Amino acid sequence: MAGFWETKSLARMNSAEWEALCDGCALCCLQKLEDEDSGTVYYTRLACELLDIEQSRCRDYEHRFARVPDCIKVRLEDMSSFHWLPYTCAYRSLAEGRPLAPWHPLVSGDPDSVHRAGISVRGRAIPDHWVPEEQWEEHIVRWVDY
Repeated sequence: MAGFWETKSLARMNSAEWEALCDGCALCCLQKLEDEDSGTVYYTRLACELLDIEQSRCRDYEHRFARVPDCIKVRLEDMSSFHWLPYTCAYRSLAEGRPLAPWHPLVSGDPDSVHRAGISVRGRAIPDHWVPEEQWEEHIVRWVDY
């Protein structure tokens, strides 16, 4: 039987389905730097203050926008700018017409499959407040597919 992500467009998904697309990688919770000339987005290993790095989960998901004003909500209305999301992200994959990866929890049935596949930030990130902002460029990572 096909999963909802295979039979529905992003626009037709309800809020529970939309939320279920998140694989728990927490790559969107890493600080990013954008090259002003090329528009290329680079990921750093520096995590948002609310990210529990070992669990790869937000510590206050319900109130994240109030607590972190620059936290970005992934919304259907912004689909044309999903290029900032990592290539592996389900929202970007589906928006670009690609299937979910075999390690995605909706496909594998296992919420830890994303971590075992080495896609998540688990054990790889550090809190952003440990590094002065002028040194963030030194923390650009190569383990995120852009």
